[in-house]
Amino acid sequence: MSGQIYFVSGIDTEIGKTYATGFLAKLWTEQGKKVITQKLIQTGNADISEDIEKHREIMGQGWFQEDHEKLTMPEIFSYPASPHLATRLDNREIDFQKIENATQTLAERFDIVLLEGAGGLMVPLTTSLLTIDYIAQHQFPVILVTSGRLGSINHTLLSLEALKSRGLKLQALVYNLKDESKDPLISQDTSNYLKDYLAIHFPETEWIELAKMN
Repeated sequence: MSGQIYFVSGIDTEIGKTYATGFLAKLWTEQGKKVITQKLIQTGNADISEDIEKHREIMGQGWFQEDHEKLTMPEIFSYPASPHLATRLDNREIDFQKIENATQTLAERFDIVLLEGAGGLMVPLTTSLLTIDYIAQHQFPVILVTSGRLGSINHTLLSLEALKSRGLKLQALVYNLKDESKDPLISQDTSNYLKDYLAIHFPETEWIELAKMN
């Protein structure tokens, strides 16, 4: 029996997806679940995924055997850009079958696989395939990361509308408090607004708050 795969996305780049992925992996591991993280496509690196490294740091663990096998980082491109551009600059295409096989192998070995995407839901993986298309193909439940910075309400609601239009399940909305200090008033109002919005439009979705990063 395969474990549960969750796709971790965000409302924007630099919103805290990697931190949230590592945090949830640590939390659920401490609750007795066997959890691993995977990076769908890593750009801006060579050989090793810096996001997977960050996950392990947050989890307080060393490398998994699956990291050494590259199952957690099956596709890495050198230029720090959207995958559709990074692949063109590296002059090679994404091997989606390789990624899917790696994800399935992880799901066979672990209770939970947290599959972190690159950027937001509408980031193009290729010129004809968006991240949300890939999620829809596999019907992954989504964990969406947002924050309290100015503009987050707009970006969050747009992301939620995109998920709803594809009939995708929103498993959890993760509220990252790392930007709260910039304007606590906006952050608190954004939190209240989004919680009320979820209660009406996504009543089965879990609300998770992450403490500020050090």
